[in-house]
Amino acid sequence: MAKLPDFEALAIFAKVVELRSFAGAASELAMSKATVSKAVTRLEERLGARLFNRTSRRLALTDAGHKLADRATRLLADGEAAENEALAQSVAPRGLVRLAVPMTFGTKAVAPLLPEFFEAYPEVSVDLHLSDATVDLIGEGFDMAVRIARLPDSSLIARRLFTMPRFTVAAPSYLKKHGRPTHPMHLAQHKCFSYAYLSTPNVWHYTNSAGEQASVRPGGQLRVNNGEAVMPSLIAGLGIAELPEFIVGEAISSGAVEVILKDWKQAEGAVHLVTPPGGPRPARVEALGDFLAAKLPGTCKRVAKKKTSASVVKVK
Repeated sequence: MAKLPDFEALAIFAKVVELRSFAGAASELAMSKATVSKAVTRLEERLGARLFNRTSRRLALTDAGHKLADRATRLLADGEAAENEALAQSVAPRGLVRLAVPMTFGTKAVAPLLPEFFEAYPEVSVDLHLSDATVDLIGEGFDMAVRIARLPDSSLIARRLFTMPRFTVAAPSYLKKHGRPTHPMHLAQHKCFSYAYLSTPNVWHYTNSAGEQASVRPGGQLRVNNGEAVMPSLIAGLGIAELPEFIVGEAISSGAVEVILKDWKQAEGAVHLVTPPGGPRPARVEALGDFLAAKLPGTCKRVAKKKTSASVVKVK
């Protein structure tokens, strides 16, 4: 296998040619004069030819040095240009960010923020992937994801933004017909909707102020892989659901559903920005992450408290 060119020695040689001085090159490159001299000597030994005729007062290129100087100078210029371009990419946000977000959270909270982000960062584009399934950031090539959960230990870098309350809710019509549960274990006698992507699927966990814990495996007619999909059946009075605030907050505010089991708390998750390990991250990823961290808490609160005009569907 052929050895790579000695790019460092070529670059140092080009700088000596430019300044016509070993000492000047050493000063500009923040190296010792001995290091510069050794690099040129190494290059001469590799090429089998002297590159400079040196005296105490004068430094002159040999024929071999003249032939090499132009190419070495172009090599140095190309290297500096490539480095400057890469540095500009990292300093000025520019390029594509692949972002994975849960579907309903993405449509309600993230997508409405993007126009403001694009106005602030016109050279950044976003590939927004909406799915409640947990994506493999590294394997699928994502730069960042929003996750709403209690995160397991992993090599991913997580930035916690804010807590996301969860509520157990039912429509007034359901409670009037089937009664109001007062203990989590009562849910076993009720119709409940389940969500496929809970950390413990089909199990709801509760704790009260006395430290008592209860885990329930509710059953019902509907199982979904997107939380918002239960809302029509929930508002129609067909069952009980356990949902995060950003999905059910509007319905609670409007009175379309009521919070039950108020003396019991569900395991509270949080909204996180998650990125692959390693770094530093590109400026475009940092820009989007900082923007979402600043804007999402307020946006989620507005979404949750917004009054809904949806009518309650009554099922006879």
